[in-house]
This record gives sequence, structure tokens and C-alpha cells, in this order.
Amino acid sequence: MPDIAPLTMPKLGLSMTEGQVAAWHKADGDKITAGEEIADIETPKITTALESPASGTLRRRLVGPGETVSVGALIGVLADPVTPDTEVEAFIEEWRARFAAEKAAEPEAAAPEQERVATPYGPIQVLEAGPAAAPPVVLIHGFGSDYQSFLLLQPLLASRLRTLAVDLPGHGGSTKELPGADPASLAKAVAAAMSARGIQAAHLVGHSLGAAVALALAEQEPARALALTLVSPAGLGPEINGEFIAGFLSARRPRALASVLAMLFADEQAPVGHEMVEAVLRAKRLDGAEAALSAIAAANFPEGRQAHSLRHVLADPARPVNVVWGRHDRIIPASHAAGLPPHVKVTIYEDAGHVAHMEKPDHLARLI
Repeated sequence: MPDIAPLTMPKLGLSMTEGQVAAWHKADGDKITAGEEIADIETPKITTALESPASGTLRRRLVGPGETVSVGALIGVLADPVTPDTEVEAFIEEWRARFAAEKAAEPEAAAPEQERVATPYGPIQVLEAGPAAAPPVVLIHGFGSDYQSFLLLQPLLASRLRTLAVDLPGHGGSTKELPGADPASLAKAVAAAMSARGIQAAHLVGHSLGAAVALALAEQEPARALALTLVSPAGLGPEINGEFIAGFLSARRPRALASVLAMLFADEQAPVGHEMVEAVLRAKRLDGAEAALSAIAAANFPEGRQAHSLRHVLADPARPVNVVWGRHDRIIPASHAAGLPPHVKVTIYEDAGHVAHMEKPDHLARLI
């Protein structure tokens, strides 16, 4: 039955075991194109669109809105419109039986856990996943975030690569004592965390402020940065949305923070999950967190402008570099990607905002 393709519950995080179909955007009988968004998948931490892995006709939706199923479970079936219903039904029954047998036989795997590693700059929280002997990728988040911003991207990379997601000082579970608030100082803490995990060199993936930190690390210790992927990077131009920075720092209630976080996405009406909002509020309430974030904002984004330019770091043609931007970035304009050296590969996602690693994780994983 080669003309039948399964739609399954995706794994949207290293610890995810089940997910909910929040909504279907297509009905039975609709024609589907590969890559088209066909449903919304919801977990306690995030809601994201499910893109079709193939083209065809949506013959059966097997999981209704609001239903929760295990990762890998069959939620729908694509097939050619001339494929008989009997073949579609046989495919569904065979898939379900095989999935049930595999679930019963597989050992219960322990979810990866975050760890605080000791460095000269204080404890740095990391989450490592993927084969220990595989090429390493280090993930560096943006201002006000933490390693969980790579919730969707890290599992995709960890299937083939050794991944290390790092909480910058002042953020998440890392020390709130800053080694300094500029990218160069924060880069020293990232390098120390890499050394603590036995990683001397890696492909650095940085988002926003984390991209500026990756550039600073590449400048300080060129041998550390084998390649760079910079997502909506700070450090390539002076403009930044000062209202976002100020709003993030001042927001202390869920509704106010949700409206600020919505600026990160291409869709201005993007629903920001309750769990995401509460997680950010909890992180901001940790002892020393607000003072550290204010110091970082003042050092990097004074008066709504970027204080540090790191474009010169991209001049080395020997280092592979991806620069990725969402066309609808409302925090740092995609125009900063203009005029970069010719060896820098620039990718603009027309339907993404400031967080392409959350909005386009599959595409970004393939690019990396």
C-alpha cells in the first residue's frame, strides 16, 4: 500500500510522551500538500502546527479535537483518492496493531534531565541529549528565555547530533551572578560550560542575544566555533524593539506578559500558552533574576538600541555560517541580514517572526 501515508503524533520535546490534537485545519476529503499545516498540536508547554509529511488526500482523521494520544500514535491517514476504503482501513488496523506491540515491548526510557555544571563563573544549567560520540551542537537562547526555548528544535537535532542547550547567566537555572552583562562576558560562561561537559569545539546555534554571545565566543576563541547558525541575531544592526525589552522587564502578571510574548511570533494574535507564561514568571521571580536581566538589558539594549556590533566576526570565509530570520520579526528587523559577506547563507522565512526555532523547527533542523 505505497500510496497510503500515516499522520502521527509528533514528539515536541525530549520529555514529551503524549500530545493533544487541539484543532484540525483540514477535513476528510481535503487535498493536502507536503509541508502544509493541517492541525494544531498542544502539550502542557507549547502549541504548534503540524505540517503534513506528504501530499495526498486526507482520507481519515482518527483523533478528534481535544483528544490526547501517545507520541507516534496514528492520528490520520493520507492516501490517493482512488485508493479503496478497504485498503485504507486495513492500513489503519495494521498500523495500530504494530504500534501497540512496539509500545508494549519497548523499555521505559528515562527523560533527559537538566544539570547544573560547575564553572569558574558559577553554576550553569545545561540539558544534554543525543549520541555522546556524535558531532556537538551548542544551543544558546535569547534574552529572558532559557534552554527550553529549544524545546522543539533540540529533539530533532539530538536524533543525530550531540546537543547541549545552555542557560545563560542570569537566566533559567544558571547563576544569577553575572561575569559581566555584555556578549563577551556571557560567552566566557558558555565556553566554561562546554569545557565542563568535555566539548572543546562545536557548531554554535544562537538565538537573538544568544546569537551575539555565539559571535562573541567565535571572536574570543575561534577554534571553539566550528560553524554558526544565528537565528534573528542581535549584534548585526542597531535597531531593536525597546518596547518588548521594557515590557518584558516590567510585566509581573500573566495577561501583561502574554501580550509581550506574543510579539515574538509572526501571528500577532498568536495564542501564548498558559504554561509558557507561568514558566517565564516563575523564572523572573527567582532571587537575583530581575536584577540580572535588568543589567543585561542595560548593557546590551540601552534606550532601545543595540550597544554591540559583531558583524565583523562574520568576515572569516572559512567558517560556515547560517543566518536565519523571520520576515515578520517584530523584535529585531530582518533587514539586518542585508549586506552580509557572500559566504554567509541567509534564509528568510516568510511566515515566521522572531522565534523561527520555535515556528519552523523542522526546516531549521535540516538547515543545521
